[in-house]
Amino acid sequence: MIITCSPQNSVVAVFRTHTEADQAVKELQRSGVDMRKLSVVGTGYHTDEHAVGYYNTGNRMMYWGKIGAFWGGFWGLLFGSAFFLIPGLGPILAAGPVVVWIVGALEGAAVVGGLSVLGAGLFSIGIPKDSIVKYEAAIKTDQFLLIVHGTAEEVAKAKDILDTTHPVNLAVHAGEVPETAAV
Repeated sequence: MIITCSPQNSVVAVFRTHTEADQAVKELQRSGVDMRKLSVVGTGYHTDEHAVGYYNTGNRMMYWGKIGAFWGGFWGLLFGSAFFLIPGLGPILAAGPVVVWIVGALEGAAVVGGLSVLGAGLFSIGIPKDSIVKYEAAIKTDQFLLIVHGTAEEVAKAKDILDTTHPVNLAVHAGEVPETAAV
């Protein structure tokens, strides 16, 4: 199988806590960044500590868990949400366009060089594999990814805003076409 790529410009910020990620999203929103171009990925709970639930009531997503209020706030702001059990990463929650990228990787049964379906989804928009490995490691350690995609100008604006929120890691990925992967 050949994975086709739709490269996009993106900026990815890694945050240690849901509070830091939430503050960054609010700062992007206050600054006029298009919320339809923003995604958040992270774990939502630890199964040994809290009961968890996730359901859809019409257009409204509901989630209970250790940080349910955090995720609940994103369902109204961001477009698209999902709960995935990803081998190697475990249970993750995702909101925003990243959901479509992950589902695309799942539907295509795409696995790229040892990456998870999250990694395959990120790879499909032009994020290099070495960066994806770091992002998957961040998810495994209960950190949060905040991804903004768009034109070079939109991504540059988002990067400047995110830089003021002091993420653990902040990287811009130009809309380059990655090598096509045969699977």
